[in-house]
Amino acid sequence: FAKYTPKAVIIVDLYGLSADMEPLIALCKKHKVAVIEDAAEALGAYYKGKPCGSFGDYNIVSFNGNKIVTSSGGGMLLSNDTAAIEKARFWSTQAREPARYYEHKEVGYNYRLSNISAAIGCAQFEKLDERVAAKQHIYDRYYETFAKLQGIELLPIDANGTSNYWLTCAQLTSDSKVVPEDIFTALDAENIEARPIWKPMHLQPVYKEYPFVSHYDNETTSVAEDIFKTGLCLPSDTTMSDADQDRVIAAIKKVMSA
Repeated sequence: FAKYTPKAVIIVDLYGLSADMEPLIALCKKHKVAVIEDAAEALGAYYKGKPCGSFGDYNIVSFNGNKIVTSSGGGMLLSNDTAAIEKARFWSTQAREPARYYEHKEVGYNYRLSNISAAIGCAQFEKLDERVAAKQHIYDRYYETFAKLQGIELLPIDANGTSNYWLTCAQLTSDSKVVPEDIFTALDAENIEARPIWKPMHLQPVYKEYPFVSHYDNETTSVAEDIFKTGLCLPSDTTMSDADQDRVIAAIKKVMSA
């Protein structure tokens, strides 16, 4: 903040787990910077007893096809600022003025969620607790197995929050004899899909001309890069049976013990 003066800070909840909100929000308030909470992956998760998606001046939740509640696409914008929500709704409905004909004084967008898609999403909210429980079951079974394996561990669940266990992610330790690609290849051979951890935004080519502030003092690397190089996202869908998960576990154990 001493060098840059952002208009807003986006705080991201990753893999179903809340960011450490209190110190981040305190810092933003100190410098009078708006907070946008990206809770796209954290619906049903909590931070110190408060639901994710309720901490920022503006908050977003995703209903993409891979989320814990989905309408196949779209999402929600949440805020206590009624005027801001009305403005966003105006822009999202083509910024059409209240006239009989199409009248536009501002540039708008067609960002509306259809009634059918919204109904599908709303119905799934009734089963949110069940889906969180199913996700936790998957996480717990992975945890029980990997606790006995050398060289791999699950990314931790923060004591300050309650995860929705949306996606189980693992990281290879520094003494691991394999790299993530070895595991991806082994799973591919069994017709099982797994993916790398999300690539950090500052490594995306579209942002290559922008400054990057490292987590480490006087360093050009970051925690995000370390996890990207050594991490992997494991199959975690609620439709996955214990037998399906056993196939994943068996393939990983075979690679790790080779």
